[in-house]
Amino acid sequence: MSDAKRLDESMKTLEEGITKVKLIMDGYPASKLVTSEEYMRYYDCVYLLCIRPPPHDLSADLLQRYHAVLDESIYFKVLPFLKDKSGTSLLAEFLRVWANYKAMVKCLGGFFLYLDRKCSDQKSSAPLKEVALSCFQNRVCCDLLPKLFDAALLLISQDRREEPIDRSLLQGLSTFFWENGGPQKGMYYYMFEEKLLADTYSCYSRFASEWLLSYSSADYILKVERCLNDEKGRLSQYLYPSSVEKLLQVVHLKLSGETTGQLIEKQKAENLNSTKYQELLSRCSNLSIG
Repeated sequence: MSDAKRLDESMKTLEEGITKVKLIMDGYPASKLVTSEEYMRYYDCVYLLCIRPPPHDLSADLLQRYHAVLDESIYFKVLPFLKDKSGTSLLAEFLRVWANYKAMVKCLGGFFLYLDRKCSDQKSSAPLKEVALSCFQNRVCCDLLPKLFDAALLLISQDRREEPIDRSLLQGLSTFFWENGGPQKGMYYYMFEEKLLADTYSCYSRFASEWLLSYSSADYILKVERCLNDEKGRLSQYLYPSSVEKLLQVVHLKLSGETTGQLIEKQKAENLNSTKYQELLSRCSNLSIG
């Protein structure tokens, strides 16, 4: 068989593998689509296509094909499924397509492993995994990120009102935010954290005003203590510890630190005896966020 014929056959064989791998975007597990023998055969095809001297070295063509597979997957298997969605349905669908995309990229990266090493050695391309992440961020996240933030904030607000929610969605989204965001790992997460801090500030300012009107000073203190414990418990399930600490500080400030004067006036109006009055003052000042 001539070299040209062999290269053509290798490219056709690789395309068969690419067709199978793209089915991962439909939810099929890679283990059911590609056997270990096929996996090695597709790797060998890429190897053969990369080691020939010019003009038969097809490394540039393969790199272009890799980019094309990513674009095709996003435009046909990601974006259409996210269009017009919001809230919980958006988060669930986003995490589904992201999981499928990651699985596809992992399998595809195995086929193109030799090309990845060659590009790295020659510094002709970023690592293929980074290329895939960048492609997803640029094609999907740039426009979608504000909607993801809003959906997550809404879900946390519902959680604070003790409405039933699927916290695994927030766990998955928090992990995605931490793993992505460009050159600086966690950039999406810190962007979300900033929005959540502002939302928490507004939320507990409103709660403080409502509770001061609705509860006695003694019941208000109990309500704040219970709220801090509940907030720590829920946030710890889907945020990183540093974020939980920052948010609890905001909650403590809005419910306790900034309401001390109003509580004192409220206690006076309730005509509490001196001992009880001092106990409440001490309890209010010693509320813990730990």
